Amino acid sequence: MGRKIRRVIFIIALVVFIGAVGYIGYTYYGYSRDAKFYREAVSEYVTINKPEPAQSSEAENKEEVSGKKELPIEVDFEALRAVNPDIMGWIYCPDTVINYPILKAEDNDKYLRHNYLGEYITAGSIFVECANSDGFADSNTIVYGHNMHDGSMFACLSKWFEQDFYEAHPVMYILTPEKNYELQLFSAYTTKAGSDAYYAILTPCKEMNDYLERAVERSKIQTRVELPEDGHYVLLSTCAYLFENARSVVHGVLVPIE
Repeated sequence: MGRKIRRVIFIIALVVFIGAVGYIGYTYYGYSRDAKFYREAVSEYVTINKPEPAQSSEAENKEEVSGKKELPIEVDFEALRAVNPDIMGWIYCPDTVINYPILKAEDNDKYLRHNYLGEYITAGSIFVECANSDGFADSNTIVYGHNMHDGSMFACLSKWFEQDFYEAHPVMYILTPEKNYELQLFSAYTTKAGSDAYYAILTPCKEMNDYLERAVERSKIQTRVELPEDGHYVLLSTCAYLFENARSVVHGVLVPIE
């Protein structure tokens, strides 16, 4: 009887082991598939304008003379919106994985686990809070993205908690069909889902001023970014795993690029 029990236990353990290996393999296959999808999206719709090191000083001099800042990337929004009119913009940060389309739907579930083609993927999409207006027209716009275990999507937001990393990456870029922006980052910290950081404030008001003061007070980094009262701000948000319902958030102010 003891031998039979040991055999049953062995078989159960073997089945559990095989199932665990299969689950891990399927998970990493999903990560690989999702990463490939977004690499192909970048390849198809994005042109990188990053100058070669020997050309960078020349490019900076041209910007100073012309008064215009060269965009690090260009996005074919006409082609993207022909595929999906929910495309609202594109977010990019040099020397990081952040290089994704931004979408907006009538609810916050649609792009939680779907890409801009409507296909189910674990990574989902970078998407705007449905309560916000289109075109980053509100005083504060909330943008969500998953914290993927392979480091993709918004997994790297917590890196901005370190002063050295912030100083090496003080801005992101948000491009839209109507206008292009630098997103000048000024605050980064951990909060809880549903906290007062998640206010989709539509117009300038005292509550917005108080909101900005709290963001600066909570920040793990020190910055010198100017925060105009009539500015347009963006909150980037992703899951964190420090406590239940923890979130990593980064605040930035939109500065139009001529």
